Amino acid sequence: MTDLPFDSLYRHGFARVAVAVPRVRVADPAYNVEQTVELAARAAAAGAVLTVFPELGLSSYTADDLFHQDALDAAVEAALARLVAASTDIDTVLVVGAPVRAHHRLFNCAIAICRGIVLGVAPKSYLPNYREFYEKRQFAAAREVLEDHVTVAGHRAPFGSDLLFRANNLDDFVFHLEICEDGWVPLPPSGFAALAGATVLINLSASNIVIGKADYRRSLCTSHSARYLAAYLYSAAGTGESTTDLAWDGQALICENGDLLAEGERFCDHPQLVTADLDLRRLAADRLRTTSFADNVHDHRDRLAALRRIDVRLPIPEDPVALEREIERFPYVPADPALRNERCAEVHHIQVEGLSTRLRATGTQRVVIGVSGGLDSTQALIVAAKTMDRLGLPRANVLAYTMPGFATSTRTRTDAHRLMAALGVTAREIDIRPSATQMLRDLGHPAADGAPQYDITYENVQAGERTSHLFRLANMHGALVVGTGDLSELALGWCTFGVGDHMAHYSVNASVPKTLIKYLIAWAVDTEQLGAEAGEVLSSILRTEISPELIPNADSSAPGQSSEATVGPYELQDFHLYYLLRFGYRPSRVAYLARHAWSDAATGRWPDLVPADQRNAYDLATIKHWLGEFLLRFVQTSQFKRSTLPNAPKVGSGGSLSPRGDWRAPSDASAAAWLEELARNVPDA
Repeated sequence: MTDLPFDSLYRHGFARVAVAVPRVRVADPAYNVEQTVELAARAAAAGAVLTVFPELGLSSYTADDLFHQDALDAAVEAALARLVAASTDIDTVLVVGAPVRAHHRLFNCAIAICRGIVLGVAPKSYLPNYREFYEKRQFAAAREVLEDHVTVAGHRAPFGSDLLFRANNLDDFVFHLEICEDGWVPLPPSGFAALAGATVLINLSASNIVIGKADYRRSLCTSHSARYLAAYLYSAAGTGESTTDLAWDGQALICENGDLLAEGERFCDHPQLVTADLDLRRLAADRLRTTSFADNVHDHRDRLAALRRIDVRLPIPEDPVALEREIERFPYVPADPALRNERCAEVHHIQVEGLSTRLRATGTQRVVIGVSGGLDSTQALIVAAKTMDRLGLPRANVLAYTMPGFATSTRTRTDAHRLMAALGVTAREIDIRPSATQMLRDLGHPAADGAPQYDITYENVQAGERTSHLFRLANMHGALVVGTGDLSELALGWCTFGVGDHMAHYSVNASVPKTLIKYLIAWAVDTEQLGAEAGEVLSSILRTEISPELIPNADSSAPGQSSEATVGPYELQDFHLYYLLRFGYRPSRVAYLARHAWSDAATGRWPDLVPADQRNAYDLATIKHWLGEFLLRFVQTSQFKRSTLPNAPKVGSGGSLSPRGDWRAPSDASAAAWLEELARNVPDA
C-alpha cells in the first residue's frame, strides 16, 4: 500500500470499519433499506471500508410468522435489489441481514455486498429455540443448505457458513460472517474462521435486552476477540423492532484482541454509526508470535482447508484518511491513575519476588548496591530494602555505597545520602577519583595530569571502577551485587560493558523501561511505602536531570551531562522500543504511530507526572532522526552487551531483552535493512 499517502491509515495496516444500528419498521423492507443506504453512505464518507448492520435488518427480526408470507419475501427481494444498485455509488462493503429463500427453505442470512456485487450469503448456523426464541419455527439452519450458491436479487453468489472474504488490496484483512447465536455456542463458526485466517469476525445480531445482558455481550465479544487474536464487530437490533413481548437496546461493539475499541449508545432513538480503526498488523504480529495458535490451526487443518475464500477489492480511499485511534504516548505507562497504580504495584512485587527468591536460593542475606542519586539506582535500592522486609531481615543488610567521581554533582550526592538514611540501609561512601586517576595514569591518558580530554576511556574508567569496587565488596561481605540498569539503557546500549554498570549478580530493573521507573518511584511516594522522609528525597530525585555524570560540569551543584542529548528523549525512544520489540513493526509504521501520538502536545492523555510545561511534541523529522539512532543502536551496535546479561525478572508483556527469554539476536547483525526502509518510506517532514 506504499502508493497511498504517508498520512493514510490504510498505508500502515489499519482499516476503518463501522457498525450501524438503523431505525427499522417491522416487516417494512422498503423503509428499512432506505435507512440502510443512508447509514452506509455516512460510513463511506467517514472512510470506513466495511459497515455491519443488525440481524434481519432489512425485514426486521420480529416479523415472526410474517416471514412465511410471500408479500414480505417479495418486498425483501426488492429491497435487496435496491441496496445492490445503491452500493455501486457507496464506497464501503455492506454486510446486511435478511431472510433468504433457497430450495424450499428459509434461511436467516448475512449478505456481503460491494459496489453492485453480492459477494456471498452466509446462513445462520445455530438457531435458538429456548426461552423467548422460536427461530426453528421460521428458519432452517446452515447445515440444511443443499447447494453452494444461491441467487439473491438476481445475483448468483456463494452460499454457506464456510465463506471467508479476503481483501486483495489490504494485507491481513479477511472477514467472516456469523449471526447472533452463532457467537454464543461453545465452538462458534468464527473460531474456525479465525484459525483459517479471518482477522475481522462479524456478528449480525438482534438480541433483545434484559437486565445484565449488555455486560455479558460486551464480555463475550471482547473475550472472543482475545481468544481468536482478531477484531470482533457486533451489531444488535435497536429502535423500531416489535416490543410486543421484548425490548431492544441496539448495542454496537467493536473489539480487538481483548480491547473494546468503540461502543455505541444503547437505547438510542435515532440511527447511529460507530466507527473504529482496526490494527491489522498488530493482529498479524500476535498470531505470528503465538505458536500455540498455529498448533491449533494444524489440529483442525482438514476443516479449515474446506472453507471457501472469496477475493474482495476493498473501496480504500485514495486521499489521506487520518488515524482516529488513540495511540498512547507512554505505552509502558497507563494514563489512567488507578490502572497505573495497579501496574506499579504489580511491577514492584515482581521485582521484590525476583530478588527474594534469588537470595533464598543462594543462601545469601546481604546485597551490595551502588547508589548514585539517579532514577535507576533509587528504584533498585527501594526493591532491595523491601526485599529485606519480605525476608524478615534487617535493612542494614543492604550495603549501599555512593561513589562520587569526577563529575558527581552535589545534588545527586546529597540525595543519595538522604535516601540511604531514610531507608535505614547501611550507608557508606567510596571516593573513586583516586583509583580512577591511577588507572588513567597507568593508561597514559592525558586526563590523569589534568588535561580536559573527556573521551569514552575517561568515562568508562569511572564506570568500571564503581562496578569493580561493588563486586569486591560483595566478596568481602558474602553478598550479591544488585544491578540497577533499566530496559531503555539496555536497548540503546547506554551502559558500560563487562566490569561496568552492565554487570551484576542479579538485576532488578532490566525489563523496566525508563519512563516506567519514574512512576514506580512516584507510586512509592504516593502510597507512602517508605515514609515521609524518604518521600521528600524521592520527589527531589524525580526532578533531577537524567545523567551518567561522567564529564565534569562548571556548575557542580547539578548534573551537567544529559543522557537524552546523546541517545534521544527516553519518552520517544521507549515508544520506539515498545513497537519494535513487542510487535516487530517496520520503521515507517513506528514513525507513523509516533507522529500520531507525539505531534501535538495539546491533545491526548498525559500521565500526571508530566507537567504542562514539559509536554513535548515531536515533528516527523525529529522522530525520523531519533528512530534512526535507535535502530542503529538496537539492531547493530549493542546486542553484544545484551547477549551476556545477568539474570533479572521479566515484569511486563512489553517484553524483556534477556538472551534467555524474549530477545535472542545475533551480535553482528546489520541495521541496513531497517535504516533503508526508514529512509525510503518516511518523508523528512
